[in-house]
Amino acid sequence: MSACPIQVLSAVTTPTITPARPVTDGEQTGLLHALSAVPDPRSPRGLRYPLAGLLAVAVCAVMAGASSVTAIADWLHDLDDIARARLGFIRKVPATSTMWRLLIRLDADLLATILAGWLRTRTQPATPRPRRYRQVIAVDGKTLRGARRADGSQVHLLSALDTSTGIILAQVTVSAKSNEIPAFTPLLDAIERLLGSLQDLIFVADAMHTQVNHANEIAARGAHLLIPVKGNRPTLFTQLKTLPWTQIPIGHQTRDRGHGRRETRTVKAVTVTTPGGIGFPHAEQAIRITRTRTLTRSGKTTRETAYLTISLPAADAQPIDLQDWIRREWLIEALHHIRDVTFREDSHQARTGNGPAVIATLRNTAIGYHHASGDTNIARATRRANRRPHDLITAVTSSNPRTQ
Repeated sequence: MSACPIQVLSAVTTPTITPARPVTDGEQTGLLHALSAVPDPRSPRGLRYPLAGLLAVAVCAVMAGASSVTAIADWLHDLDDIARARLGFIRKVPATSTMWRLLIRLDADLLATILAGWLRTRTQPATPRPRRYRQVIAVDGKTLRGARRADGSQVHLLSALDTSTGIILAQVTVSAKSNEIPAFTPLLDAIERLLGSLQDLIFVADAMHTQVNHANEIAARGAHLLIPVKGNRPTLFTQLKTLPWTQIPIGHQTRDRGHGRRETRTVKAVTVTTPGGIGFPHAEQAIRITRTRTLTRSGKTTRETAYLTISLPAADAQPIDLQDWIRREWLIEALHHIRDVTFREDSHQARTGNGPAVIATLRNTAIGYHHASGDTNIARATRRANRRPHDLITAVTSSNPRTQ
C-alpha cells in the first residue's frame, strides 16, 4: 500500500455521451408566437395594442442597441409603416409611458424563461460534440447599480448561463433582505422547467455558493458541482491547502500571451482516499490551480493559487476538462460586462416594479441572440441590427432562424 494518502489522477476511458437530439424545423419558433405565452397583466377593457407586438418591439429594439424604455419607443417610432405592420401596429404606436407601464407589470422570471426557450429553439447543437462533452452552466449574480426599489435598496439578479450557447437559461430576482444563497434553489427550479432535467449538467459558480445545501440539491437532481473553496469554508479550505500537492504531478498546463502579459495556468487534481474523504458533500476530487502572470513590459510576476472541488470522479473529469470548465465561469462575467458597457446597464435608473429585471432580461436575450447568430462583437451586431430593421424583424419573427 502506498504511503501517500491520495490517488493521482490518471488517464481513463472516455465515457459515452449521448448527443442531444437536433432541433427540427418544425420546432423552431417565431418570436411573436413565443411571446403569446406571456400572460397579459393589463385589464382586458380598452386594450389598444397587442401584447406580443409590444414585447416583440422591446426585444427587437434592445437587439438593435436600445438601452432604455425611451430608446425602445423611439426605435418603434422610427420604423416605416411596413416594418410596424409586421410587428402588429397598423395605425398608431404606443407612447413611452405605455411601454413602461406594461414592462414594469410583467413577471420578469417567467419572461426570462420564455425568451430563453425561444432562443434555444433557434440554436442548433454542435455536432459532433467533443470527447467527454458536458453541458456547463455558469451561475453568477449582478447588482443593477442604477436601479432602486421603493425602499431605496438596490436590485440584485442571479442568472444561469449555458456556456455552450451564450444563452441565459434563467434569471431570478434576489430578495431585498437576503442574498444569492436562498435564490439558488429557485434558479435551479427555473432551469429544470426549461430543460426538463438537470441530469449530468455541471454547475460552476463563485465561492459564495460553496454551500452544503447547494451541493445536496444539485446532487439530488442528478447534476454536478464544480466550486471554488475560499475563506468562507475555513475547515475545507485548510484541508485542501494542506494536501501534499508537491507530490502530485501536473495534470494539465496552458500558456497564453496577450493583453500585455504572459500567463501560465497549471492544474493538479487528486482523489482523496483517507477516511471521510473531502469534507464537502459529494466531492470526488480536490483541485489546485496555479496562475502565474508576467507583465511583458515590466517583467513583474505574480502568482495566484485557487482550490476547488468537483462532484465528478477522475474517470469523468480529467485535468484538461477541469481547466476548460473552470474558465467557463468567466463567460457569465463577460456577459455582465457587455450589459454594462454596450447597454450602459448601471447608468439606467429604472426604479419601478419589475422594470429593472425585465430590462435586464431583454439585454440577456439580445446578447444571446447575437451570440447564437455567430457575432462575437455585440456592440457591432447591435449597430448592424439598427441599420437593417427589416432584416432583424424577418430574422426574429420567422420560424426559420437566420442572421440579419
